[in-house]
Amino acid sequence: MASLEDPIEIGGLTVPNRLYRAPLLECAGNGPDAVDTLIDDLEPAAASGVGLVCQGATIVRGEGGCAAPGMTRVHDPDFVSRLSRLTDRIHEHGGRIFVQLEHGGLRSMETWHAEYRRKHPDLEQLAVSKPPWQLRALDRLGFLSYDPRVLSTDEVYDLAADFGRAAARAVDAGYDGIHLAGANMGIVQQFLSPFYNRRGDEFGGSPDARLEFLALVHDEIRDRAGDVPLMTKVPAETPAPPAPIVRRKLSLDDGVEIARRLERIGYDAVVPVQTSVVWDMSIVRGAYPDRAWSNEALQEEYDVAFGGSGRKRLVAWGNRVQSLQYDFQPAWNEDFCRRVREQVAIPVLAEGGIRERGTIDRLLGDGGNDGGGEDSGDGPTPACDAVGMARPFYAEPRLGTRLLDAGDATTRVLCESCNNCTVPQVTGAPGICRTPDVLRKRGELERSGAYESSES
Repeated sequence: MASLEDPIEIGGLTVPNRLYRAPLLECAGNGPDAVDTLIDDLEPAAASGVGLVCQGATIVRGEGGCAAPGMTRVHDPDFVSRLSRLTDRIHEHGGRIFVQLEHGGLRSMETWHAEYRRKHPDLEQLAVSKPPWQLRALDRLGFLSYDPRVLSTDEVYDLAADFGRAAARAVDAGYDGIHLAGANMGIVQQFLSPFYNRRGDEFGGSPDARLEFLALVHDEIRDRAGDVPLMTKVPAETPAPPAPIVRRKLSLDDGVEIARRLERIGYDAVVPVQTSVVWDMSIVRGAYPDRAWSNEALQEEYDVAFGGSGRKRLVAWGNRVQSLQYDFQPAWNEDFCRRVREQVAIPVLAEGGIRERGTIDRLLGDGGNDGGGEDSGDGPTPACDAVGMARPFYAEPRLGTRLLDAGDATTRVLCESCNNCTVPQVTGAPGICRTPDVLRKRGELERSGAYESSES
């Protein structure tokens, strides 16, 4: 049993409490203002008392692999060294900072972003295997554009080495740990998933072989960056379309077994998440982002990104259907996290739909059982060892103060899971809350001093 305010050990690193800012798109890029943008985005969380700040997905290579415009790359040692200004600022507040490393593979902009493809005609998509027939069908229908190069065995080793080199640069710049983007249709999930991975070498075939890429990345990071704390998301593809559309996918049992094997490999923590085999609203469950899609100022930029008004309408229609399929569910990864936690000794971190302090207490096993999990007699069975939030930090950058200082089970974040913050990011727009009612309430809280910590 643990309280949100209790410290936690991750790979020998002491994190001062169990609240973390989950990875988000910062859209900072690599330009002259990139470090300042990251500081502006990430420092408020640390200043509000959040124990661990996870910088959003950053790309390990100098070209390709970005899943969205404005993602930061960490291939350049000179640029990464300048990120020490960011890590110093986080540490000044007593917080810890991890960087999430990623390569998008088939989910990269060179697949879906029309203008990016036009400007980079020679940029090859990277694939774990030949794309599944479902994606090839979307290509023939003109919804997506697939012309990938399947990674050779030697190229898989090269890609893993890029993760190791990026981790070493990050540690030199003061990052306290590494978080791998193991879900949301990134390259790591593509290696793990039987939907994507049909390789015939040591990186494909059996469940153990599909895990070899993460084992190799672990070894590269250990060789190049030392014993830095290392964690990864662990996917279960339960929201994926049912058979016969998708027959091969990761079940909850598969996800639990992946977590067990990652512990044996030497990973220091895991983040179990339920995610589809493709990028859809199973990742950001909630309302249809009507305000974002109807924003007149963004229509032309949407056309540029998606390749015309026809594709734009198709994507918006897909969002509407998925918002019905993946309606908001509080703490939607809770059961998966609990199953993993019962099988591993390393910390299990939970995120996805966590919106109330009472829910946080239940997940950590602190306080009364309000309907989640089993009651052991001494209290609820913990589902996790730390709790993360993502979109709520767009709505309240200094959210930690309210959750950590209040200690009231009724304290709820302002985020309405309306998703109006996410769609504009396809244009490179920053990740901010755009919902007037939420912004009004935040203003009221600011004027009342709700975001001023007791140490201020």
